[in-house]
Amino acid sequence: MDLTVGICEDDPALRRALRGALTYAGHDAVVAHNGTEALRLFATADLDVIIMDVGLPDADGRDVCQALKARGQAAPVLFLTALGAVHDRLAGFSAGGDDYVAKPFDVKELLARVAVLGRRGRQLALQRDDSGLVLDPATHALRTDSGEVLLSPTEFRMLAAVAARPGDVVRRAAVIAAAWPDGAIVSDNTVDSLMRRVRAKLVEADAPALVETVRGVGYRLGARTDDQP
Repeated sequence: MDLTVGICEDDPALRRALRGALTYAGHDAVVAHNGTEALRLFATADLDVIIMDVGLPDADGRDVCQALKARGQAAPVLFLTALGAVHDRLAGFSAGGDDYVAKPFDVKELLARVAVLGRRGRQLALQRDDSGLVLDPATHALRTDSGEVLLSPTEFRMLAAVAARPGDVVRRAAVIAAAWPDGAIVSDNTVDSLMRRVRAKLVEADAPALVETVRGVGYRLGARTDDQP
């Protein structure tokens, strides 16, 4: 899978190494030297993943991430930093980050994480199925021909994971992997409860497709029938 990856890193040697590794793996790179340049280059760029250094000379990378999200950039963000404490990782997730790699790191692991985020990001890209259901990652909105409702970020990622494979059963573990940070411990009850809220919002939007629960397995996006509310 060829990806377009934004790199925001102020260290010249590491920046070159990242670009070289991504290029060798078959990906394209858009490079920014600092936060200001990242905002200019990344805000409207068609990116699959962003690698963001936290310790930039002109800004905190987490603040840059939030600014990019506010401007509509939906690409998943992998934070790259020397900080590895739990509270630092949580701060990164709170800022809109999707993964976190502490320096020093193994290049193969980094590339693997980029590939995972790239697949996830493309699932969350603006998508439309034959029923006319539209998910907008910039606003976390669910749109249909009949209306629009807003989803929470987690609800959006859950629905996007199921909508990416209409008609197929998506296992609960796959939904969790798409909707929560890596390593998050999420109970089945939590997933089922949130999916009920997603289902209710589909009904609210008069969507022609609804999420069905396949007991003991996962969820499936199916066409709405006349006898459903």
